[in-house]
Amino acid sequence: MTTTGDIVVITGASSGFGALTARALADAGHTVYAGMRLTTGRNAPQVQAAADYAHEHRVDLRAVELDVNSQESVDAAIARIEAEHGRIDVLIHNAGHMATGPAEAFTPDQLAELYDVNVLSTQRVNRAALPGMRRRGQGLVLWVSSSSVKGGTPPYLAPYFAAKAAMDSLAVSYAGELARWGVETTIVVPGSFTSGTNHFAHSGHPDDAAVEAAYETRYAGLMDQVAGKLAALAPEGATASLVSDEIARVIALPAGKRPFRVHVDPADDGSQEVSETADRIRREFLTRIDLADLLTVRS
Repeated sequence: MTTTGDIVVITGASSGFGALTARALADAGHTVYAGMRLTTGRNAPQVQAAADYAHEHRVDLRAVELDVNSQESVDAAIARIEAEHGRIDVLIHNAGHMATGPAEAFTPDQLAELYDVNVLSTQRVNRAALPGMRRRGQGLVLWVSSSSVKGGTPPYLAPYFAAKAAMDSLAVSYAGELARWGVETTIVVPGSFTSGTNHFAHSGHPDDAAVEAAYETRYAGLMDQVAGKLAALAPEGATASLVSDEIARVIALPAGKRPFRVHVDPADDGSQEVSETADRIRREFLTRIDLADLLTVRS
């Protein structure tokens, strides 16, 4: 088994978009480290599944212990990969968790936990992986965002939506700050995929049952309605593999030619239209303040 592609690290790769992307990129000839936690415990079957896939398809796919909520775990994983290969070419921020229910019923600590998984995790991984990319003057940081950041947003998903919006905003700022180091940024924006991921199935719920019950008197069955309607909006064949395929396509593009933002939103919740306006305004404003060079990576 030989690979001539990039060294890729994906967070949250035990299932969903992460697992699909790990396999798609390994199939494309990259060396892929599928980051996940509890590799000797709960996720041991996923570790074995990755090993089986690598053996069956003769690709370089490796599970690695990487708990995005632990700086120690992140540092150890990144150090191991850099020791084995001397570099990381592509870092994919995919780890995330969803919670459903009325916003008021979540405690502040619950919101902090969700923010930790979806936002602070990216900072832990960046602080471990970006020094090497900056030293080499090249690399790609790819962020898996959400169309909820700028598209239509149904109720009962507020904590998740707020966290993904924060992550997307962080990605935009990082893009400009990494450009002069030669490190590219791409933000991939999936829409609502109600199958093929564990977002809805494994979503968290509010701790305050009394407040949740009070809202149920006015919003009974709302999440079932939302999930059903989202599933109905998606055209036939709109599977989660559309996202992993798009990520593989972006990574295959020549360095310096990757798009800043791409959407994979079969249900079309309006995110792309709003994002195109926001990204245009960003380009125009950076140009007005003589920072247009931050819109492209330095060779």
